Order: sequence, then C-alpha cells, then structure tokens
Amino acid sequence: MPWKLTSEFTFDSAHVITGYDGPCGRLHGHTYRVRMELSSEKLRPSAHVKRAIMVADFKTLKWAKKDVDAGGLDHAYLNDLPDLGDDTTAEVIAAYLHRKTMDRVRADLPEGDDGADLRLHVTLWETPDSSCEYWE
Repeated sequence: MPWKLTSEFTFDSAHVITGYDGPCGRLHGHTYRVRMELSSEKLRPSAHVKRAIMVADFKTLKWAKKDVDAGGLDHAYLNDLPDLGDDTTAEVIAAYLHRKTMDRVRADLPEGDDGADLRLHVTLWETPDSSCEYWE
C-alpha cells in the first residue's frame, strides 16, 4: 500500500467481563490506548477538503477518543453499549473499534467509491504491556 495513515489516542472506560472467574469479573476501568493504521492505494477527498489529497481525515480515526455523550468511548461503561454488552474483552473491543471506524471511513467516501483498497489495522492496549490487534 502506498499510503498508511496512523493515529494513536487514549480513552478511559469501565467494564465488567461477565462470567469471568477473577478480578476482571468485577467492575474496573482502564486507560485504553489505541493505534489506528489505515492503508490505501489512492488518495481521496474528505468531508473537510474536496480535493483527493487524503487517505482519510485523522478526525475520522479518532472518534472513540470523544466523550461518550459525544458518540465516543471516553468515560463510557462499555457493557452499556449494545454492540458489546457482556462481551468486553480486548479482542471484542478491538473488533468493535475496527467495525465502527470503517463505517465512518466509508461514510466519507465519494459517491461510486466502494473503498475496496482500504485496510484498517487496530491495536488496542488494555494495559501498558497487554494489547490486542485486529484487522481484516
């Protein structure tokens, strides 16, 4: 891929891994760190610039950094999210971030562009030394 856009950010959230026999089965929180890497064969316009000069807007990759009341994940109780529910492991959250980010990226594509060349790689750190990666 000729271009790779990379963005890193953190958000703070709480969760419970329902049915987990141990400390993770109790309410607890994390400062999650996320790296989004979006690759593309071509440059495109965005919602903020109409010329084909971007892989995507950095804002599109950082949506989860926003406060939960603004549509992000910061200060969210992850178990309250319908797409996660009781399944709030790092693996499930990474796949959720991938799906929701690609939905946002595709929503910004120009008419007739299916985004077939776009590839997103998500890395989610639950702690400074424990991470999960998800890509398709």
